[in-house]
Amino acid sequence: MGFDIIRFVGEVDEELLCPICTGVLQDPVQAPVCEHAYCKGCILEWLLRQSTCPVDRLSVNVLQLRPVPRILKNLLSRLYIFCENSNFGCNSVVKLDSLDSHLTECEYNPKRPFPCEQGCGLIIPKDEHKDHNCVKELRELVQKQNQKINDMQQEMAHQKLEMTSIKDEMRVLKNYVRSIRVCNPSAIDLNDELERDEIERWSNTLPQARVTRWGGMISTPDEYLQNNIKQALIESGCPSHILDDLVKNCHERNWPSGLSSLETRQHNRRHYDRYNCKRLPGKQAVIVLPCDNIMVSDEMMAEPGLIMIFAHGIE
Repeated sequence: MGFDIIRFVGEVDEELLCPICTGVLQDPVQAPVCEHAYCKGCILEWLLRQSTCPVDRLSVNVLQLRPVPRILKNLLSRLYIFCENSNFGCNSVVKLDSLDSHLTECEYNPKRPFPCEQGCGLIIPKDEHKDHNCVKELRELVQKQNQKINDMQQEMAHQKLEMTSIKDEMRVLKNYVRSIRVCNPSAIDLNDELERDEIERWSNTLPQARVTRWGGMISTPDEYLQNNIKQALIESGCPSHILDDLVKNCHERNWPSGLSSLETRQHNRRHYDRYNCKRLPGKQAVIVLPCDNIMVSDEMMAEPGLIMIFAHGIE
């Protein structure tokens, strides 16, 4: 339905009126051929009963409706209208295109949300304050929260059950592969291949990283920092079979020969500067995996990978 014409200041051109409700166009659309304009709500309701233009009876359907020209929108936006809360004391007159923002802030708007004056802290429409029951509303809110918690717990239990089932399937598969290897040592090492695929999938989920200051590298992290790195690896989905080895490799005593001392690191700077690094989310640390660095020589790489912790200098 359109805006009541008596709410507007001055005369309103007939071209700006909806032929169905006779009010000023609200959210207008037009027919494709005859170009008659209507309120969107009015014409949609009309077309539920008959597929013709209400003015000249030309055929039209919902899919053919299109926005009105910009000039018509501009003419509508320049009209001045009284606030619809005038019955509640508002004397404001605003441009039509500013009406929505005014209603949101209008202090006379009976539906404007206000905090409860009785102290429960709930935000409720202004006209509902007189019938508001704090105890009842808070009880209903608690019940909804409890129901939400129960639903989440059920969902988590369901996901846990699915994870248990997946782990059982993986265990059966690994036992099967182990049996194949025992019976036929010359067979392809499927277990190693599965583990490599798992590492690659995990690597693909990590963001790329670029080290801008290799001098900020911490070569001897303390136990607390190593535990933080381990927790971050777990949260990132690191495959469990390489987790402990990766954590050990964050200390220089487990680095390859090309990185084992300050002298070798300075000498091989041009090599590790070419590492394809992945960022450990939430930490100033990068992961260098063999699957991402097949071009790197053995003296610059460790299995199953390296973790380098930095005080600063990672993008």
